[in-house]
Amino acid sequence: MKRLHRILLCGVLAAGASFTASAQPAGSADHNAHHPQAAAAADMAEGEVRKVDKAAGKITVRHGEIRNLDMPPMTMVFGVSDPAMLDKVKQGDKVRFRAANPNGNYTITEIQAAGQ
Repeated sequence: MKRLHRILLCGVLAAGASFTASAQPAGSADHNAHHPQAAAAADMAEGEVRKVDKAAGKITVRHGEIRNLDMPPMTMVFGVSDPAMLDKVKQGDKVRFRAANPNGNYTITEIQAAGQ
């Protein structure tokens, strides 16, 4: 009897999983799911370097919206996860970057020239 219950339960769970997967309306899937480069570029913010302070390990960026941090456009100072990033940029450079907020410290984790 227990075996019959297990078999029925597995069948119900499998049916529920396939129903859930197929129940999404057409076009509701993430359009970037099949384009990893597009998805990676989409989660990067854009900005302009205002100041690079290598001694302090900080960079000031006037940036657009940073979606993953729910942050509106503004100018602010960020730390960097790798000080070598500061050698790649200078004041006035247009950049694309990823930022995080580990332990309340806004930090740029990746930065590149905006044209890349």
